[in-house]
Amino acid sequence: MKEIKRINYTKKDIAKNLSAKTGLSNSYSLSIIDNLIQILKELICIDNINIKNFGTFKVLSKNERLGRNPKNKTSYVISARKTLSFIASKSMNEKMNN
Repeated sequence: MKEIKRINYTKKDIAKNLSAKTGLSNSYSLSIIDNLIQILKELICIDNINIKNFGTFKVLSKNERLGRNPKNKTSYVISARKTLSFIASKSMNEKMNN
């Protein structure tokens, strides 16, 4: 089976792609990306975000539960926390699968 190599993108990589497609400077593109991420962070703290033709970001509340280390069978309490979930839209899934 062929191994799939994972590609990690940074904000700088995204800014370079944005500047190449729009003709904007790299620093201005980076500030646009920073502002977009800041806006998304603020909106996610308030409520779920649904971006049409992209996907939905949801905040999930997880309850406190009992966990266990499988190696030494030691039990411990996993505290209550909030996690972020992303569900891709149908159109995004179709683009990925074609």
